[in-house]
Amino acid sequence: MNKEFNVQVAKQDHLPYATEICALIEDAAKQRGTGIAKREPEYIRGKIKDGKAVIALCGDDLAGFCYIETWSHGKYVANSGLIVSPKYRKSGLARRIKKEAFELSRKKYPDAKLFGITTSLAVMKINSDLGYKPVTFSELTTDEEFWKGCQSCPNYDILSRTQRKMCLCTGMLADPNEKTSAQEAESPKDTALEEDEVRSVSK
Repeated sequence: MNKEFNVQVAKQDHLPYATEICALIEDAAKQRGTGIAKREPEYIRGKIKDGKAVIALCGDDLAGFCYIETWSHGKYVANSGLIVSPKYRKSGLARRIKKEAFELSRKKYPDAKLFGITTSLAVMKINSDLGYKPVTFSELTTDEEFWKGCQSCPNYDILSRTQRKMCLCTGMLADPNEKTSAQEAESPKDTALEEDEVRSVSK
């Protein structure tokens, strides 16, 4: 059955969803066995208030979410916490949320490099379509606060043992000085894989 989604920059009206968003992120990370720093509702509310979040609704029902984080004094931007509710997977929603977050990041931080680390093949594909390229961790932000966010992941010991040179995650980077292919994200490619794989969150 086709579902109508409203994917938009989150506003004050969406603050009540913060607790549900945190629970969805935590549950998804547990299912997959990997994840990012646990987020509290107040943190999510802060992102919504600052206009740094994208929410997807199906009627009044929470369908998905993603937010923006800045690092190294705004030189780097990450689209974090990409999540789709289990009942709304296999509908291409993750791609729509990610594209909206990507465009919001470009609008707010036009000169910043967009980056992320993820274990999800689906997220990697979406990122690639948006213009991200796989890179070594040395090309990502050196901001200590970002890497502290990995401490809640079960694989953090790998990151520590390798002096932050590698982990199970893949680092991806989109440079504003290079032409991207965000338009390709409009096409409904591999949505079955995409929504099945996005059980966890990309950092």
